[in-house]
Amino acid sequence: MIASTPDHQAQDKAAILIEALPWLSRFHGKTVVIKYGGNAMINEDLRTRFAESVVFLYYAGLRPVVVHGGGPQISAHLDRLGLESTFTAGLRVTTPETMDVVRMVLMGQVNREIVGLINRHGPFAVGMSGEDAHLFTAERKHAVVNGERVDIGQVGEIVDVQPGAVQCLISDGRIPVISGIARSDEGVYNVNADTAAAALAVGLDAAKLIMLTDVEGLYADYPDNTELISRLTAGELEELLPHLSAGMAPKMEACLTAVRGGVPQAHIIDGRVPHSMLLEVFTNQGVGTMVVDEIREAAELGTPTDIYHDQEENP
Repeated sequence: MIASTPDHQAQDKAAILIEALPWLSRFHGKTVVIKYGGNAMINEDLRTRFAESVVFLYYAGLRPVVVHGGGPQISAHLDRLGLESTFTAGLRVTTPETMDVVRMVLMGQVNREIVGLINRHGPFAVGMSGEDAHLFTAERKHAVVNGERVDIGQVGEIVDVQPGAVQCLISDGRIPVISGIARSDEGVYNVNADTAAAALAVGLDAAKLIMLTDVEGLYADYPDNTELISRLTAGELEELLPHLSAGMAPKMEACLTAVRGGVPQAHIIDGRVPHSMLLEVFTNQGVGTMVVDEIREAAELGTPTDIYHDQEENP
């Protein structure tokens, strides 16, 4: 076995950089919305790697926007206060007391931690609540149990997005970090971070929505078949949705909402893999599952092959 020499290692690194070239060209100047949650938010090493990946996207010429949840942190704080965490149909029942904790934890703890991690690399990140500048407006959402609507308190469904403040931050060279809280005429609502990220991606005319999860992606027929679906169209996803697990369905619904709303590509990727975002954006193989609108994808982003042809014709 021949040992790898420093020259070979350098050539391997150069090959990786060259592989990224068409993708750098394709997404330069494009907005990418990233939903951050799961183990990537809990594990200290993954938290550091996440911040590095976001800053890498920024320096590579993309415009990253982070939307985050914070379910485990909210539950832990409620436990410390002796307040019960109750869920109905997978949604947190949010009383006024619970909403106070949600608001405090998301903006006072989780948001500040993410901003701090990114800003270790420079003065980039700015934290926002979804209620700031009327970014998210929501209406009360009800759970459905055995066909009956059930009131679950201050839980909302986003009905309007006003992205002007976020666009100003992006134009100023900042990385917005946004919590899943929304305003309403009745006060504030706790909103699902997956759906908030999808709504914002549509509002910003983003090129990509990237959802970090605790699984590799969408499987063909889980658990009987664990073959990963690497790419599917919005129409194919619509056919699959009724058969998806309760855990995966909301994330894939968010991807479908984004793509149907004008986002060319939406991804489900494994946040447990360090720098998985970079593997998805800048490599030929990619990782996870990508949902696309093929017509819009070709019209707005082109293809890497197109980019190579353009480079050959215009040296």
